[in-house]
This record gives sequence, C-alpha cells and structure tokens, in this order.
Amino acid sequence: MEYLRAFVVGGAICVIGQLLLDFTKLTPARILVSFVTAGVLFGAIGVYEPLVKFAGAGASVPLTGFGYLMAKGTQEAVSQKGLLGAFSGGLTAGAAGIAAAVFFGYLAALFSKPGDKS
Repeated sequence: MEYLRAFVVGGAICVIGQLLLDFTKLTPARILVSFVTAGVLFGAIGVYEPLVKFAGAGASVPLTGFGYLMAKGTQEAVSQKGLLGAFSGGLTAGAAGIAAAVFFGYLAALFSKPGDKS
C-alpha cells in the first residue's frame, strides 16, 4: 500500500507538470522553479508535511519535495540559530541533494557525447 500511495502522489505531481507543459506557454525552467517555490510555500505553511507522511518518496523526491526540504531546514535553523539560520538552514538541509546532483551531472557529462540537436 505504501508503494501505491507513493506512485499515485508522485504521479499526480508529474501530471501537473505535464499539463503545465502542454497547456501553458511556460518554459520547463519556469515550471521547475515554480515547483520548488510551491514546495517551499506549502512546507512553510505546514500543508506539505502531511503529504510527505502519507506518500513518502512520492512527495519527497519530486522538486516540490526539495522546496519542502529547504523550508523545513530553514525553520529548524531559525529556531536554533535565530536570523542567521534563515540564510544557512535551507542550504544545509539540501546540501546532500545538491552535491549528488552536481556529482552525477559531472559523471553524465564525462560519459555523454555532446552534440547539436539539429
């Protein structure tokens, strides 16, 4: 049942992204930024945490989950360090994901053959 909930919620988030691509003139970059921003906003107001508890990786792996992670890290850092935590909390919470993205992006660049799409 846990896998089904993760699949349905993660799939619903992906469907929203696909609908935005198909029916709006938003670029993929703007949609990605919108998803991260939505995750931050929903995490900050406490709406996203119940969804993460319900769906697990289905809600925490997509880009909205990254925004939620940054909001949660910032809230925890502010409660511990005060105003300085507002600047460092999100980056500290997301550091492992950011480092993994950079590392695996570098590996992909090493092994892929660059070329023009035309």
